Amino acid sequence: MRREISQRWVLSFADLALLLLAFFVMMQAQAGDRLKLAAGMRDAFGGSGNGKGGDVLVHGLLATKAFEADEAILKPAEAARLRAIGAAAAKAKQRVIVASQGRDGQTARLDSWELSAARTTAVARAIRMGGVPDAMIEISIPPMRASGPAKGQRIAVQQMPGAATR
Repeated sequence: MRREISQRWVLSFADLALLLLAFFVMMQAQAGDRLKLAAGMRDAFGGSGNGKGGDVLVHGLLATKAFEADEAILKPAEAARLRAIGAAAAKAKQRVIVASQGRDGQTARLDSWELSAARTTAVARAIRMGGVPDAMIEISIPPMRASGPAKGQRIAVQQMPGAATR
């Protein structure tokens, strides 16, 4: 007697493949804050998604408040705060990610993309002045569309544990 082999597993496999595809499409198409998305995913899998737990420490700043008007020069109080963050990360041997979201309008000297990149780099330099080596600092500036309006730049500084393994 010959037993017929069931093909029901194909439906489960196709369902899993489509769910994974939808997940990656959602991540790629995410137009909002990628840091909030990552924190939500960490929280869903049992991590500390709020940035205040032991996993990742996140410091945020608005570029318009942290920098001189229309420039990529940090205000003294903000530069001191970032150096202190860098010193704490260096002491803990943590990797630091400087992530930029959005952009401000253009100035007389710089267009909006140059201003965003220069401000993000200024934050990374202040972290480096706190003692974090260049190899432990990562800068993230996601692509921006020229057609999109300039709604302001937000910069997040993340202190990542386990940096020595990278």
